[in-house]
Amino acid sequence: MSKGKKKNKVNPELEGLNVEVDTFGEIKFNYNIDKINEFLDKNVDDKKLNNKPKDKKTDDQ
Repeated sequence: MSKGKKKNKVNPELEGLNVEVDTFGEIKFNYNIDKINEFLDKNVDDKKLNNKPKDKKTDDQ
């Protein structure tokens, strides 16, 4: 098998996104962070922003 970089599957809305971690552990990417955040806001539920689950007790008890 060749040592060339394998192209990862990416959602079509994020085509061209390339994320790498350098030797210092810093995340490097070639995409506008605002576009990434917009995509995540639209496609991923934020558990911290959702209402907390209701109490398990039912009204008929």
